Amino acid sequence: MKEGIHPEYREVVFQDVSCDFKFITRSTIPTRETIMFEGKEYPLVKVEVSAESHPFYTGKYKIVDTAGRVEKFRQKFGKVGSKVSAG
Repeated sequence: MKEGIHPEYREVVFQDVSCDFKFITRSTIPTRETIMFEGKEYPLVKVEVSAESHPFYTGKYKIVDTAGRVEKFRQKFGKVGSKVSAG
């Protein structure tokens, strides 16, 4: 392998912000934040969804509606191709 062209491959903490679940894995992703985890400082990457909070893995359905996006979609496309009333 050529020297000096590859990004740094290191341990990183990924934090699921929806349920405050954290896990360590190795990654080359660039980060700006760090976190103390299990007595050691790691680079931190915040994610919206992980296996700990995703409905496919948890079996729990949860609608995350930020800024009324679901309602805007229903108002715009609610009657197109729908057999069920959107309102």
